[in-house]
Amino acid sequence: MTTPSPKPDRHEAQRLSLTGSRLSKHADYQRAYAASRKRQSASMSWFLAPQSPAYSGAELPANPRVGLTAGKVMGKAHERNRIKRRMREALRRHVELLPSGCDLILHPRRTVLTMEFTKLEAEIVRILQQASVEAARMKSVILPASPK
Repeated sequence: MTTPSPKPDRHEAQRLSLTGSRLSKHADYQRAYAASRKRQSASMSWFLAPQSPAYSGAELPANPRVGLTAGKVMGKAHERNRIKRRMREALRRHVELLPSGCDLILHPRRTVLTMEFTKLEAEIVRILQQASVEAARMKSVILPASPK
């Protein structure tokens, strides 16, 4: 006889999804593109930009947000959707690695469609770690240490 697994509480369930952590407006994408530079990895390019003060609020630490794009050059609609589903799942598993106060946009290449999921997940983790280092660097430049 097995014991039923306890249901995760509301906060834990929210942590396990990307709800509230996704870029949704075209203007947010455009602002992130303008405020960042393109970086490359093996199977995707990515952009990291600090969030605007209007979104994050002055006092509260901003929630990290992530956006996925897959243009028509990637294939037919069902292929683009599959690419984004695979990437969302990999991101959902490592949502705690998203750099706070930043917007991250991922542009996959067509190879994401056929690569093994474990390799895709490892690459996304590597990108998230690089993005966290870059976000810390940006914060230290934007917010210099106060004199003592």
